[in-house]
Amino acid sequence: MNKDMRVAFIGAGNMAEAMISGIVKTKTLEPQQVLVTNHSNEDRLLELHNRYGVQGIVRDKLPIATADVIILAMKPKDAEQSLLSIKDQIKPNQVVMSVLAGISTSFMEEHLNEGQQVIRVMPNTSSMLQESATAISPGGHCTMNNVVMAKELLRAIGEVYVIEEEQMDLFTGIAGSGPAYYYYLMEHIEKTARENGMDPAQAREIGAQTILGAAKMMLEREETPAQLRKNITSKNGTTASGLDALAENGGGRAIKAAVEGAMNRSKEISEQLEKAPVEQ
Repeated sequence: MNKDMRVAFIGAGNMAEAMISGIVKTKTLEPQQVLVTNHSNEDRLLELHNRYGVQGIVRDKLPIATADVIILAMKPKDAEQSLLSIKDQIKPNQVVMSVLAGISTSFMEEHLNEGQQVIRVMPNTSSMLQESATAISPGGHCTMNNVVMAKELLRAIGEVYVIEEEQMDLFTGIAGSGPAYYYYLMEHIEKTARENGMDPAQAREIGAQTILGAAKMMLEREETPAQLRKNITSKNGTTASGLDALAENGGGRAIKAAVEGAMNRSKEISEQLEKAPVEQ
């Protein structure tokens, strides 16, 4: 990692903050090497400066030319206008990353200069704890050095996977939206515990540790998830009863529908953006 690298975030929302937090906490870059901007919310920029030491600059004053990497972290609907606004300011050797669902590398290349190096990135909110599952997909003009740089930068927020762009929408359905599925599971575990007399806070801690331990075991063992499940399921036992209840209530179908629902929405966003007229 180039220790003189400067990164500029266009957008100051939760995902930008999660990534900034990881980059600063792991000392991947020093705070003064990180710029963050939005249209006009100076209070938010001051908040990020006070919290992480990064430079908060309103959009029209952002020195884009000084950044090596530009990270698009605004709302997807604002991506086109943001790309057009920076098009005349960026250089061919600068790398533009998008952490926005539905923003393809071809969309970025179409709205930037010919030959621009772009990378599509999909982290999740576990970035704040440096535990993200992050996918990257390089555009057609990226070099291997660009990919290595992106992986080194993004390892500050967790594990990084290079995937084909055709799989990015699926990755969004699994990992981008995945934390919400686990929170939804815990929400109902906590509710059931409360209804049966257990302290909700204690149920939350027990449930979270259970998920954490199960995930760690799955990562450290060679068995498939199905085999691990079978290993701990005794015939006519408590686990078998619980799994039967899940199956009877559509548990597997619901999980499949959740992943595919998020995946399809990511595809829809891409299609909507590609069909939208370009505003010059």
